[in-house]
Amino acid sequence: MKTQSNPEEREILFDRRKYYILIAGILVGALGFILMIGGGTEDPNEFSYDIFSHRRITLAPILVLAGYGIMIYSILTKKKSVSNSDK
Repeated sequence: MKTQSNPEEREILFDRRKYYILIAGILVGALGFILMIGGGTEDPNEFSYDIFSHRRITLAPILVLAGYGIMIYSILTKKKSVSNSDK
């Protein structure tokens, strides 16, 4: 059974706006992961309180969750419809 698909009938799921929102979400999430890096010491016998900084405990997880939220938003939003006169 052969199905014929016309390239003009294919619908693109993501438009340019949704890709920009998705990329922004990825960048926000990546920034959150980057802010979590560090806080250790060179000497394993020495304890460093840098791991409990505001940046690593509060700010970075909020950015990671915000990035995931932005990505989910970009996936679930409807694409703006194009009217027949604009084609």
